[in-house]
Amino acid sequence: MARRVASESVIERDDDGEVAVLRLAHGPVNAMDLELCRAASQQLRGLAADPARAVVLTGTGRAFSAGVDLRRYLEQGEPYVAQFLPALVELFSAAFELPKPLVAAVNGHAIAGGCVLAACADITLMADGNGRVGVPELKVGVPFPRVALEVLRHAVGEVAARRLVFRAGTHDAAAAREIGLVDEVVPAGELLDRAIGTARALAVEIPADSFAITKGQLRREARERIARGADEEQPVTQLWNRRAADGWTANYLKAVTGK
Repeated sequence: MARRVASESVIERDDDGEVAVLRLAHGPVNAMDLELCRAASQQLRGLAADPARAVVLTGTGRAFSAGVDLRRYLEQGEPYVAQFLPALVELFSAAFELPKPLVAAVNGHAIAGGCVLAACADITLMADGNGRVGVPELKVGVPFPRVALEVLRHAVGEVAARRLVFRAGTHDAAAAREIGLVDEVVPAGELLDRAIGTARALAVEIPADSFAITKGQLRREARERIARGADEEQPVTQLWNRRAADGWTANYLKAVTGK
């Protein structure tokens, strides 16, 4: 089986036949920072016109992604937020709008932004194990960009999304499947092969043009709400800036990490 490997430092790409496999490869938990968001969104946007017919998105090590790099956010503050938030929004948009089949292979923790990124996929598989999934942003103290809320709403429905957001907890793989964040829980050793097989089936059993237009139809209302929410960007940014300075997020981080 031919395999082509390419690397952009924080993103690794392997081609397994007609399936492109993108791996987040950025530190021990694939924390989302400016570089990861920009590299991943560039890869995903490029795949729209790429020969690959389907995409698998996964992580490396013990995490799919543990979410935003809070230490860097706190250290660099407002100037960093001005660059990072648009890059985060672009990453979610690139994944959500990809006109080809996208399968998320959640190999471990998918927290906050990591959970949202996995929810952008058409099908989400998760390894059975100790991984946790959820969106604790409100406990962190920061509001969601509109695109993140719409991704969650599309993935699990209005009521489940509201509960996920306001309860701000994390869930094991079985609970995530019950909520709808995960379509299937599989043994860890089978995760990648199962994800590639799922992506390949979507690519070869459905005409690409029919898949693309149907995916667009299913996501049209969410994308329209995202566009209408552009006026929310400023207050969201203002609150991220406030939390970087007022100690709330720093206290949260200390509480969950002990340092």
